[in-house]
Amino acid sequence: MPRNAEVIRQWNILREIEASGGLSIRQLAATAGVTTRTIRRDLEALQEAGFPLYDEEADGKKRWRLDRRPFKGLTDTSFTVAELAALYFSRTLLDGLAGTPFRDDLTRAFAKLETALPPRLRLFLSRLPSAIEAKPGSPRKREAPHQREVVNRLLDAILHRRRIAMRYHSLSSRRQKDYKIDPYRLVYALGGLYLFAYVPEYKEIRTFAVERIRWISALQEPFERGVELGDSAFPHSVGTYDAPPERVEIWFAPQVAAYVQDRIWHPSQRLRPEKDGSVVLALDVSNDRALASWILSFGQFARALTPPRLVRQLAEELTAAQRLYEQ
Repeated sequence: MPRNAEVIRQWNILREIEASGGLSIRQLAATAGVTTRTIRRDLEALQEAGFPLYDEEADGKKRWRLDRRPFKGLTDTSFTVAELAALYFSRTLLDGLAGTPFRDDLTRAFAKLETALPPRLRLFLSRLPSAIEAKPGSPRKREAPHQREVVNRLLDAILHRRRIAMRYHSLSSRRQKDYKIDPYRLVYALGGLYLFAYVPEYKEIRTFAVERIRWISALQEPFERGVELGDSAFPHSVGTYDAPPERVEIWFAPQVAAYVQDRIWHPSQRLRPEKDGSVVLALDVSNDRALASWILSFGQFARALTPPRLVRQLAEELTAAQRLYEQ
């Protein structure tokens, strides 16, 4: 049996015991789909690792329980065992999802967590990340040499509500411009960090890619938030754009219909299965570059139906691409 499967099963045993307040060996075996002998070995392994498991008889039945406050070093945090294991288990996910400026900070944070754990327990938990791997959904943006300092200053300005001056290089205009802005929020999305800030010059919220900030200076000017941000960043885009939503319908061929139906592409999505096995996906999203790229990624198995502007845009791009290959 794969080693990872054993680790996951033992982790689930801990969660089941803790959540229920106590389970018999037969109940654990039925839940895990293994024999009672295997469960006994798992319980022994977990006890040897340092987990405070014990058996207790009640109503003529023996149940296994778990001390809910087992680690002296973590008393003030009130971590449950399941929470602690899940946090440790997430190390690989955090490494894949966090922006590069935070990677060293995360490493140090987990190192501090480890110091509060008994050696055997630390050894057991260290096996958990090997059972799961996270791969970023898109290429991670390059980290500029000064980016760590930029992020630290931005965070300080956001928390203390201090206006900042910065020089920003715009890809669309291909030039640099100086701004005075009120920084509201940092967002990590699609491999990069983005700053949401209010620009008094334009009287609106704008989005800036952090790696394109050339220099930054904190000003001794406090600001009050005149505009409130929503709960989520880029709510109307499948990428990192900020434009009003409109109804978009896309037809997907039977070959990819199951794949499309099994995923949540956007909270607004509606699916309409067709008799031939195809599916039509309706979304209320921004008609932006990210949407066009996503549809084109399906090649011959997807076709935009509405709005007409998007249909024309995709047709023109496919025609241009065909000419390029014909050369």
